[in-house]
Amino acid sequence: MNSRLSYDVVVIGAGTAGLVAATRLAQSGASVCVLAKGIGSTHLAPATIDVLGYAPDLVSAPLDGIAALTAARPDHPYGLIGTEALTAGLDWFSTTAAAGPYPGYGYVGGLQRNMLFPTALGALRPSALVPETMAAGERSGLTRVCVVGAPSLRDFHPSLCAANLEAAGIEARPVSVELELERADMSTLGIARHLEDERWRAQFCARVSPMLRAEEHVGLPAMLGITDPHVVLTDLEQRFGRRVFEIPTLPPSVPGMRLYEILRSALRAAGGRLALGAEVVSHERDGDRVTSVNTHAAGHDHTYAADWFVLASGGFASGGIELDSHWVTHEHVLGLPLAGVPGPGEARFVSDYLSDQPMARVGVAIDADLHAHGVANVLVAGAALPGAEPWREGSGEGLALSSGYRAAQVIEAAAGAQRTEVLT
Repeated sequence: MNSRLSYDVVVIGAGTAGLVAATRLAQSGASVCVLAKGIGSTHLAPATIDVLGYAPDLVSAPLDGIAALTAARPDHPYGLIGTEALTAGLDWFSTTAAAGPYPGYGYVGGLQRNMLFPTALGALRPSALVPETMAAGERSGLTRVCVVGAPSLRDFHPSLCAANLEAAGIEARPVSVELELERADMSTLGIARHLEDERWRAQFCARVSPMLRAEEHVGLPAMLGITDPHVVLTDLEQRFGRRVFEIPTLPPSVPGMRLYEILRSALRAAGGRLALGAEVVSHERDGDRVTSVNTHAAGHDHTYAADWFVLASGGFASGGIELDSHWVTHEHVLGLPLAGVPGPGEARFVSDYLSDQPMARVGVAIDADLHAHGVANVLVAGAALPGAEPWREGSGEGLALSSGYRAAQVIEAAAGAQRTEVLT
């Protein structure tokens, strides 16, 4: 049985770009549905908003770095999105996070300067906007730190983190605390749930406190609560009598889960719909417009018709763009034309993994307003955009947030113009 549903806008992909675009459009009064075969990249990422960290050297001021980058490479997505949409998008996100489902929890920072924060390996990573639970780990305010781990956390090694922080000029030392946990809870996610229990939290602090030295900040794996991180952070700092901060770890990302919930809650509050497990398997066109997409979920087929579509299904990493066994590159969801694909006889890859890879900037071909080439009512956002190398630039979440915000602006303006024309 096939059901048919109609919306003003259908967004394909539930990562940061898709959820931002959908939420902004729903807030403007559009009927919106997000379709996704699964949860997007938020649960894998540290939940920091990295706008531009390297170009190729370390960028200290994101706005200045973007100006230089887009002057040299006007085809870069930031050159199309523009700093006005980037600034407005980050302001909107900060406001949305502060008003979100976690009382007192918000993001700090901005576009004037990049802050440096420790990774799980102890390297310092630039970011423009971070959760408040990471703020005390900023390099400029970090002189002495105690990196706390636990033997049960097999993917976080405090000695390695501390050693690399020492190499970066920060006085750091590791400690390990034994935690009485069931096997199922031996992860940052399991500990995050336990830390929301005040009694368990007090016991945890009682074990760690004797190990601390004067004037040390406390660096913990990113596990300061799932549903009430502000309370967990505040209580730990009061009990320890010092600043506490989270260090991003391997997935599942606890801060990433919070980021997802912030955006999901805002979408629902605005009246938008999110359909997970709804993989787009085909679509229908009428001339240069996509009229509907078809999904298959839980044994049922559904058709979603819309005036506008936003493609935010990602790039190579998510399978939104594929290189098949015949060495043919194609966009997986709507079959859209691509930009940046090496021509016949040209190298697709080079042997040095960390070098500039010819395939790295492949994305859906777009115009200056993020419209997909040849399709009047499909806009592209996030990792499906061409011309960027987010992992080398440290720009992934900044591009996702700002392109989702910009796509919503374009659709809102076009829909407003259409309404005016009809009324006239």
